[in-house]
Amino acid sequence: MSELTMNKAKGQINIVLNSKTVNHLVKEERNDWLDGEEHQALRNIQKELDQLIGLDHVKKIIKEIYAWLYINRLRKENGLKANRQALHMIFKGNPGTGKTTVARLLGKLFFEMNVLSKGHFIEAERADLVGEYIGHTASKTRDLIKKARGGILFIDEAYSLARGGEKDFGKEAIDTLVKGMEDYCDDLVVILAGYPKEMDYFLSLNPGLPSRFPLTIEFPDYTVEELVQIAKQMLREREYEMTPEAERKLYIHLEGTLEATGRLKFSNGRYVRNLIEKAIRKQAVRLLHEGRYDKKELMTIRDRDLVIHA
Repeated sequence: MSELTMNKAKGQINIVLNSKTVNHLVKEERNDWLDGEEHQALRNIQKELDQLIGLDHVKKIIKEIYAWLYINRLRKENGLKANRQALHMIFKGNPGTGKTTVARLLGKLFFEMNVLSKGHFIEAERADLVGEYIGHTASKTRDLIKKARGGILFIDEAYSLARGGEKDFGKEAIDTLVKGMEDYCDDLVVILAGYPKEMDYFLSLNPGLPSRFPLTIEFPDYTVEELVQIAKQMLREREYEMTPEAERKLYIHLEGTLEATGRLKFSNGRYVRNLIEKAIRKQAVRLLHEGRYDKKELMTIRDRDLVIHA
């Protein structure tokens, strides 16, 4: 069930997303206000948001964040108290659910709203922060923070920072990261991302972290229908299209794969992208053998191009 809750003890806002339910927090609303010139910042990313398959609740949360920043600015301009809140976030979700894409869009939005001075996107993992000897980790992490200042620092599989035990340098990386967040709180947004269960465990080991990341967004897995739509969108972007037979074959395969492997071993959009790229290569070989090069055939992915192994 979709819910927005405030954990007062930890100062967190937990946003739980489920594409199958819509409650009173996310009722359909008129968007006439978006036409105003003053909302150009949101309109600049709206097209990219609209192109994302599913993630309806994520899109609504982005709009909520925008609304809060916009109204807070108006309050300040009118001499009212403008509540200051860090925008550091936790993204929980399986691979291929859109976490990186959404993080990039937030960087663009925050730049347009003058929340961040550059809005660029820096993606990092454990190896980019953790060094091999004493003092190396702090230096690497500080350099990374300096590089990300003015934009978004996206740390994927953040829980890997706590995998090495007490003697591991991961804790030093976390401590240095927290200090950097404090030093550059007005021009840096840090997003920690990863699998839901691993992120929960990681945060439980570091009780001081949840309050420093007040926004937690959970990204649901895509449905089979959404995955097929993602595949068709990927093909359209490349000026291809699937035949109905190919689409049916893809649907049956995705449905069977999910039943056989479960969600933990399935990479959602990444899995679909790999299938599509392989199908395009197979189509090219097929056309060479058939000697058919008319425009329609050059654009068509047939069921036999989807080479799917059980």
